[in-house]
Amino acid sequence: MSAAVPKDQLLVQIASYNTALQGSTGLPQDLVDWLSPTLQVSSFLSHSPRGPDIVAVGFQELLPLHLGLSGASKSVIDKRSSHILSQIEANSPDKAKYSLLANIVNVGVALLVYARDEGVARKVRNVQTSWTGCGPGYMGNKGAVGVRFRVSDDDEQPGETYTFVCAHLTAHQEKLQHRIADFHHIVGTLLFPPLPFSEDNSPTTIYSTSHLFFLGDLNFRIDLPKSHPMFEDPWAHVSEALRKPETRETLKEFDQLLMERRKRSVFVGFREGEFWQFKCTYKHSLSAVDQYDAKRIPAWTDRIMYTTYSDPVDNLEISRIRNLLYTYIPSYTISDHKPIVSLLLLPPPPLTSVSTSQHTRRIPTIFLPEYYAPKPDPLATLKRYTGRTLDRIVGVCWWLFTLFGAGSAVVGIFNFFVGVTAYRWWRTSRSSV
Repeated sequence: MSAAVPKDQLLVQIASYNTALQGSTGLPQDLVDWLSPTLQVSSFLSHSPRGPDIVAVGFQELLPLHLGLSGASKSVIDKRSSHILSQIEANSPDKAKYSLLANIVNVGVALLVYARDEGVARKVRNVQTSWTGCGPGYMGNKGAVGVRFRVSDDDEQPGETYTFVCAHLTAHQEKLQHRIADFHHIVGTLLFPPLPFSEDNSPTTIYSTSHLFFLGDLNFRIDLPKSHPMFEDPWAHVSEALRKPETRETLKEFDQLLMERRKRSVFVGFREGEFWQFKCTYKHSLSAVDQYDAKRIPAWTDRIMYTTYSDPVDNLEISRIRNLLYTYIPSYTISDHKPIVSLLLLPPPPLTSVSTSQHTRRIPTIFLPEYYAPKPDPLATLKRYTGRTLDRIVGVCWWLFTLFGAGSAVVGIFNFFVGVTAYRWWRTSRSSV
C-alpha cells in the first residue's frame, strides 16, 4: 500500500519542450497530458493526492530566430505564462492555486517557475534570474537562462536555495565537443549574486545552491561505433530498436551524454532518471505521433538532470531525490521534438540545517568532487553583453530583410540588392541627362 507523501518533502515538476520556432502557435490549448503528470503516478500519490509544490517549464526555439534575436520574445512568453498557469491550476488534483515566481527569456530559450500559493510561494525570498549565450560570438541562438530563489520560514533563517537552468546546446551528431564546451561556458557565465548568509561577496555559479535542476534540448545524440552491426543503416536499426523496452535499453550505452557523464567530462555531480524507459524525443516527423524523420538518427536530445546537497559525492548512481516520473509526450505533433516531463520528490530538510550561531549559519550547497571546482568567468559580463549586442544587430537586420521579402529573408536580400542597383542606375541616368 502506498504511503502518504510527507508534507515536508516537496514535489517538483519539471517540463521541457523545443517548439521548433513556432512562437505563439507552438502549444496546444489543452496541456493536461504534459503538465499534469500526477495522473500517471496516482498509485504513489493515492493517499495524498496533491499537485506539485514547484513547477518549472522550459522552452527552446520559442519563436522564429530573427524575432528572438531582435528582442521580441517577451510578448510570446507572457502569453504562454498565463496559459500555462491556467492549465496547471485547472488540472491540479487538489485544485491548488499557483503564482509565477519568475520568468526569463533570452532569444529562444525561456524558463518559467511557479510555486504553490498554500505553502512554498509564501516562503520564497531572493528571487533572481540570469542568462547567457553560447552561440557564435556568445550570441543567444544557443545558451541558457536560470532562476534561483531561497525558501525559508523567515528572513533570519538561511533555509535552502533552488536553482533551475534551461538550456539549448549546440546541435548535430559530430559537435559533441562543442556541447561539452557549451556546458562549461554556461557554468562559468550563468552567474547569480552572492548567497545570503555568506561572507564571500563574489558572484556564484549554478552549483552554489541547495538543489539544482538542469533541463532543455541538450542535443546529445546516439553515437554508434563503426564496428557495431547497426552502423551500416543506423536510422532504420535505431528506429526498430526503440520499439521494444529491452532493445531500447541497449541503446543507452551509446548515448553521448551518458558516456560523457561516466567520463566526468560534463554535468559533474548531476543525476538523471532512466531516460531509456521512453522513446527518443527527436527527430520526429511533423504531425506524426510515432514516426521518426529519416534525416536524423533518433536521439534523446531533451533531458532533465538534477542533484541536491545531500547526494553522495562518490556515487553518481545514488540520489536523495526520488524520480517518480520521467517520460515524453508523444501526442504533441507540432514540433520535430516531443516534450518531456519529470516529477521529483525532494528529501526532507535536515533538522539541524540552521545553526544557532550567527557565524556558522549558512545555506547548504552542493558538494562536488575535489577534481572539479567551477569558478565564475571574470569576463562573463563582457561576453554576455557582446552576445546581446550581436543578437540585436543581426536580429534587426534579419527582420528588415524578412520584411522586405514578404516573410522570406532570402527574397528580402534579393529585393534589397535589386533596389540598390535600380537606384544607382536611376542616379546615373539622371546625371547623364
